[in-house]
Amino acid sequence: MTRQKGSQSIYGVKKEENVYVPMRDGVRLAVDIYHPDAEGKFPALIALSPYGKELQAPPISPLPTEAPFMCGGAEAGDTDYLVSRGYVHVIGDLRGTCKSEGEWEGIGSIKEREDGYDLIEWVAQQPWCDGNVGMIGISYFAMVQLVIAAEQPPHLKTVVPWCGLSDYYRDIAYPGGVLSHFLWLTYIRPGAGVVTMEKTLPAEEFKRRYEEARSNPDIKMYPHIQAKLENPRGAPCLVDLLLNPTDGPFYWDRSAYTKYDKIKIPVYAGAGWDSYCYFELPAASTNYSGLKSPKKLILWEPKFLERPFHEYHDELVRWYDYWLKGIDTGIMDEPPVKIFVMGANQWRYENEWPLARTQWTKFYLRPWERLSLEPETHHVEPDGFFQQPLTLTRNVASVKYSTLPFSEPMEVTGPIALHIYASIDQEDTNWIVAVKDVRPGGKETELTRGWLKASHRAVDESKSKPGKPWHPHTNVEPVVPGEIYEYRVEVNPTSNLFKPGHRLVLEITSMDYPGVPPGRRGIHTRILPSHVCSSKSTLHKIYRDREHQSYLLLPVIPQA
Repeated sequence: MTRQKGSQSIYGVKKEENVYVPMRDGVRLAVDIYHPDAEGKFPALIALSPYGKELQAPPISPLPTEAPFMCGGAEAGDTDYLVSRGYVHVIGDLRGTCKSEGEWEGIGSIKEREDGYDLIEWVAQQPWCDGNVGMIGISYFAMVQLVIAAEQPPHLKTVVPWCGLSDYYRDIAYPGGVLSHFLWLTYIRPGAGVVTMEKTLPAEEFKRRYEEARSNPDIKMYPHIQAKLENPRGAPCLVDLLLNPTDGPFYWDRSAYTKYDKIKIPVYAGAGWDSYCYFELPAASTNYSGLKSPKKLILWEPKFLERPFHEYHDELVRWYDYWLKGIDTGIMDEPPVKIFVMGANQWRYENEWPLARTQWTKFYLRPWERLSLEPETHHVEPDGFFQQPLTLTRNVASVKYSTLPFSEPMEVTGPIALHIYASIDQEDTNWIVAVKDVRPGGKETELTRGWLKASHRAVDESKSKPGKPWHPHTNVEPVVPGEIYEYRVEVNPTSNLFKPGHRLVLEITSMDYPGVPPGRRGIHTRILPSHVCSSKSTLHKIYRDREHQSYLLLPVIPQA
């Protein structure tokens, strides 16, 4: 191949609207097809979601997250940009949504995967396609890409699942075993879809799970969730999650990580450093680490991508040109990992993820709200906080621990874990962990977060790695009130340079709530941090004495 820059803008755009494509069972998917205005055959990029293909239509007027009318589902990519560079952009409605026929069965269902296969092969046979097909789009558009790739459609040559999923249970439904509000607020389709558990479970088992969810006091604290249990057609996707509070076959079947061995094509994983977009970061990291096919990883600056999705398209075209057009853009000569280091505010290439030169460093929790490289050597009283439920307060109680101001720069890049010894006076709680960079003067920047439900504390040592404890989440082990347990909380990865004079602050809480986090605006920032929390007032005690050396495990990168 002759090396050259990515394809340039030379074509106009023509559109075919509401083309109905038959699937293997006779159901038809509705797609819009955007072609270069020239004769010949071109590679195709397919984008699929339940959001409505019309929302993706050009011309686009990008809006930032804080815009009052930002359309979060406009995520299929910039059609004008792509088509003008010699790609056919095929945007479709998933089965059972918008203009497509059939029943919607939720994220990653077998029907969704088979439909993806059938659409790819249909596109490849069209007179305007040269037989080379890729997939494109972020969020839901990304969630479907890897599970469709695992079906191995012959003409699918590459996928780019930016801001997608690897693990349906851990990434988005129950991070750390804690039920997220995200799917309830994002994927409500009244009257659309089906409760798949009702179709697949024996009647008595379905009834048992359903009544168990209805009587859960934590869920009853959220009337908007309880209402969906009384009217399952209002949010069938949510009902399926409520009937599956632990990990198991429902999630394994719909997750990409269980299918890595079946994914043979090149994959470009990616996400941004944002503590509230919690599912995107671990998904990108896990996808890159788990896949064995040709791959790259990009982790960009902490921002929510504008909608309609149009950013980083120069990088996308370089990738698609290489794998779909055979153009040597040099993208595969670069190191495989590209990260934006916050604090330094610089891009950097790396050869692996996590970084091989990581120095795993323990910062111990100490009295007087300190974080120290030295553990406690005396017997001291525990720290504590008392959290009332949302029925009584919206105040979030917490404890904080801080380093002294750094005298030299310290870079933290990679996965993080909090190891704490703690007791509570109830049978369960949530541990919610935030890591922050605090400047001189006190201004805080939250870098990342992690979650763990106390009753899901079991760890599989054989699957755990530094900074990534593996919780099976298959069994619930109620806490004995007053007993001290060790909890290992996985915290999403980050990359940040703490400058001299800055401090690293660890905050531990047990509750969050629907609302705009400080300094943030827009619908997505309202819904992403919210989780179902305990309905009981709970006293939390955190031990960090000679016998209980609690610590934050950080991936410190030595300075060059």
